[in-house]
Parts: sequence; C-alpha cells; structure tokens
Amino acid sequence: MIGHTPVSGSDSNGRRPALQRGPMGGGPMGRGGPMAMMKGESARDFKGTMRKLLAYLGPYKSVTALVILLAAASTVFSIFGPKILGNATTKLFEGVMGQITGAGAGIDFAAISRILLTALGLYILSSLLAYIQGWIMTGVAVDITYRFRRDIAEKINRMPLGYFDGTNHGEILSRVTNDVDTVNQTLSQSLSQIITSIVTVVGVLAMMFSISWQMTLVSLLIIPLTLGIVQFIVRRSQRYFRQQQDYLGHVNGHIEEMFGGHVEVKAFNAEARSIQKFSGLNHTLYETAWKSQFLSGIMMPIMNFVGNLGYVGVVIVGGYLAVRGTITVGDIQAFIQYVRSFNQPLMQLANISNILQQTAAAAERVFEFLEEREEAPDVAESVEIGRARGHVEFRNVRFGYSPDKMVINNFSAEIQPGQRVAIVGPTGAGKTTLVKLLMRFYDVNEGAILLDGRDIRTLRRADLRRQFGMVLQDTWLFNGAILDNIRYGREEASVEEVIAAAQAAHADHFIRSLPGGYQMVLNEETSNISAGQKQLLTIARAFLIDPPILILDEATSSVDTHTELLIQEAMRRLMSGRTSFVIAHRLSTIRDADRILVMNQGDIVEQGTHEELLARGGFYAELYNSQFVSVTA
Repeated sequence: MIGHTPVSGSDSNGRRPALQRGPMGGGPMGRGGPMAMMKGESARDFKGTMRKLLAYLGPYKSVTALVILLAAASTVFSIFGPKILGNATTKLFEGVMGQITGAGAGIDFAAISRILLTALGLYILSSLLAYIQGWIMTGVAVDITYRFRRDIAEKINRMPLGYFDGTNHGEILSRVTNDVDTVNQTLSQSLSQIITSIVTVVGVLAMMFSISWQMTLVSLLIIPLTLGIVQFIVRRSQRYFRQQQDYLGHVNGHIEEMFGGHVEVKAFNAEARSIQKFSGLNHTLYETAWKSQFLSGIMMPIMNFVGNLGYVGVVIVGGYLAVRGTITVGDIQAFIQYVRSFNQPLMQLANISNILQQTAAAAERVFEFLEEREEAPDVAESVEIGRARGHVEFRNVRFGYSPDKMVINNFSAEIQPGQRVAIVGPTGAGKTTLVKLLMRFYDVNEGAILLDGRDIRTLRRADLRRQFGMVLQDTWLFNGAILDNIRYGREEASVEEVIAAAQAAHADHFIRSLPGGYQMVLNEETSNISAGQKQLLTIARAFLIDPPILILDEATSSVDTHTELLIQEAMRRLMSGRTSFVIAHRLSTIRDADRILVMNQGDIVEQGTHEELLARGGFYAELYNSQFVSVTA
C-alpha cells in the first residue's frame, strides 16, 4: 500500500521537511528558499473543521498557551537584533569617517564589542526559547496523533459491518495514515510559526516606523500586490489539492485490493486490466499533484520578485534620506534587514494559509469517519446470560441490506437445543445472511430472533457472540504464531488445551511438521501454509472455545477427501449436545442433519429430514439430484 507519495518539497519517504527559517527565526527563506508545500486538499467546511480541531486540542490549552508565549518571546528578542546591529554599523561608520576627516578619535572597538555581545545574547536567548517551544509542540503533536489513531481504532470496532461492506478499505487506511500524518506535521511545524509570523509582522512594522515612516510606507505598497497574488494562486490550487488527496486514497485502495488478491489476478490473466486501472488512477493523481505543486511552487518566485521591487524603492528613498542627514547608515542597514524580515512572515503566512486549508481537509476526513453512524448500542437494561442452552427461534424475520431490497422476506423456524440444522439453497437465497443476523452483525428490519426465549436485541453483543463458534469458508488468520491464532477466541487457554483442540481437528500432525511447530509465525498474507491447513486451524479454534452453538459455513471445502472424512467425524463429536447451523452446498455432507431448512429467495420453502425431503420430491430433491445427474447437450 502507498502510505505517502513523495511530491515537491518532500523527502524520499514522503515526509514534509520543516520550513526553512530565516535569520530572525521566521518562515521560509526570503531569498530563494523553497516553499515546503505539503500534499493535501481544500476542506468543504474550513471553519467548522478548525473548530472541531481546536476542540480536540482542548486538553492542551495550558501547554499551547505556553508555546504561544515562548514563540512570541523568542520572536521579540530576535526583532531587536537588526536595530542593535545597526548601532554597531553606525559606530563603525562614524569611526571610519572620523579617521578620514580627522574630526574623531577613531573606531570605538570597545563600544562595538559591547553592542555585538548584546546582539549575540539576544539571538542565543531567542534560539533557546524557540528550541523549547518546538520541543514542547512536537510532543503535543505526537500525542494528538496517537489520540487520533487510537480513536479511529476504537471507532472501527463500534462501526456497523455494513459500513465496511460499502467502503473501500484503502480509503479507510488513507485516513489512518496520510490524513493523520498531515495533521501531525501541521501541528508540530506550523502552529508555532503562525504565532511567530504574526508577532514578527507587528514587531518589525513597529521597528520600521521607528526608523523612518517614509521608507515604511514604500515597503507597505507591495502588500496589496502580494495579497492579490496569493489569493489568485490559492483560489486556483484548491480544487487540485482536493483531487490529489482523493486520488491518493483511490490509488491506495486499488493497490491494497490488488496485492490482497494477486493470486486471483494472475490466475485470470487480469494483470493488464489491473495495470490499466492503476495507470488511469495514477495518471490522474500525477496531473492533479503536478498542477497543485506547480501553483504552490510559483508562489515563492513571484513573491520574491515583488519583494525585490520593494527593496529597490527602499534603497532609493533611504539613500535620499541619508544624503539629507535624516537617518544614519546603520538605520538604513537595519531597515533593509527589517524589510527582509517583514517579507518573510508575509510569505510564511501565505504558505501556512495553504497548509491550513490542506490540514483542514485532512482533519475533515478524519472527523467525518469519527462521526459516522455507529452500531446501535446495547440496550441499557440488557440481559446478561451464562452459557446458553441453544434454543433458537426465527420469528417472522424480514431483512434487507437496503430498505428497498429485501433479502429475507418472512422467515420463521424453531430449532431445539442440541439439534443439527442444515441450511441449504441456491446462491443468493439468504443462507449466510441468516448467520449474520444470528450473530447480530446486522439487526432485523422486522420480526425477531430469540435465543433461549430472549430477543437477541435485549442481550449484550459480547455475551451473545460468546455463545457461538464459527468456522467459515473464507478463513481468517493473522500475522502471528500458530498457537496464538488457534487461541484467538480464548486467549487464556493453556498450551495443552490448544494442542488438544488441534488434535481433535486433525491439525496437530501437520503443525508439528512445520518449522517451529506451534510457534511458527504466519506471514501477513498467511501464504506460508496451504488453504486446507488454514481451514484446519480455524476448526481447531472452534474446538478450543467450546461454544454452545456452532456455525459451520462449508467448513471443509478446502481440504482433501480423506481429511474431510476425519473432520466430519470430529465435527460430529463436537456438535454432539450442541445446537449447530451448517451451511452446505454439497448436500451429501448433511444427510444426517436433524433438520434441513431449504431456502429460496429469502424464504423457507421446505424443511424436514433428508429422507422426508427426498420423499416429497420438491425443491430439495431437485437440488440434491442435480449434484449426481450429468447433464449433456
């Protein structure tokens, strides 16, 4: 998966470098420094998102206030530097001129030394305060990043399953990685710089007026032109920033999907289609990224050009005033430094205004996810149950993944404790949906599902799901030791209990033949064991948790015939005395079920034992016989 796409102003890992600092601790270098524009987009609701972000910063009010104070103090100390250095220049100039004209005692090196030491002390103190506030703000930014990712992780566990059924996983991962990192970088690098820039603008402007109001007015003439250029560029770059962030998520999603199913891609010779789709997404990302970065990149050269026009005007006016004796040479030097320092924070504020737009867009995507509708909470008076007996009743159940498309129309059935119930029917009949409803992955639209006489909506989800053991056709294992994968549903189980469960599932032999045995670590794709071995491990997991109710969804579909017979025998022992739901496509495997529910188009069309249903010669008999009759053209 692509975590970051390196763009202009990023390093090889896609990280945005810190804004370069000028001699006064300001923002980007006023003469040729690069604009460190980070990738992003424009928020739909900038003000609303920033209010949410400020509320999220609530616990750090006192720390943020301290950072603001330190940043302001650091900037104030640095502002006095050029004025003091100007005094040293004036002393030096007067001494030289005195020697030339013979009207003075020469250069006063002692006075110049005192002035330079004072300036050095101010710059050291300014740098120390800047270091302290940067260190504090970095800690705050990292802590906020940790909170964001923790809240997202907790939110994922509270989300309804339907959200993930309809949302690209790459889009979710992009919010956890790219968007949170964008907020982190802004908080750690830009927040204190906003304060620094504002204080610098105000302080430098005051110092400029104290030196010469005429030269100050000349310098201020460039501000309207600067603001106009910034507004013009930002307005045109916003839509490209949004498209860039969106297509970064699309590229992430496509790559994550293709990597996850690369075997299927190769098996169906779909490499060309995959590359074609990726190329289309990547080309669009390239186009939008290029345009957004180009528009951001030209801002600095244009503003440097405008700033140089201001320098020309200041030099002309300053030379005229110096000739008339209105100001000293040191004042002109200090003023030119202040003009440069005045332009720097203006440029930085322009840069930060773009960054804040992108940060708001990233934060907006995170907050949108955190504000998504959550799974309906457990009722306040939810009933706690111990080990269920296994009496299950479906009472006039209606359900659809969307209100206008019902999957289950009017389903009713009653299963007694300990019964083995097989659910059969064609694809799309609603078999797996029944299991999702039973586990409360979804709630029914109408009707009710009862467990031991209680509506499952009155039970805590954790208590309800503790009653079930599941072995699905699509196996799920994680990157970890085989031992930990087997005891995933019962972490307190001992090693001996895990081995006993593996033996019951006929998995112990192959586990011991692997390098490391039970301590062998499965890779992230669990591709270092076969599909059949994965299924055996999930069956062992079901043995270990010893649930009162079992759900088996074509649990032996990936094992060989001999192992299937062994597992079926083990399953018979496991299902003994337990209520069991078996979803089967091969009807020969469920002949001994106590009850068979035959589903078609969301309804139970037949139910009974294998022999009873065959004798009726109905839909079940047609399904069963179709597996053994060869149809020829």
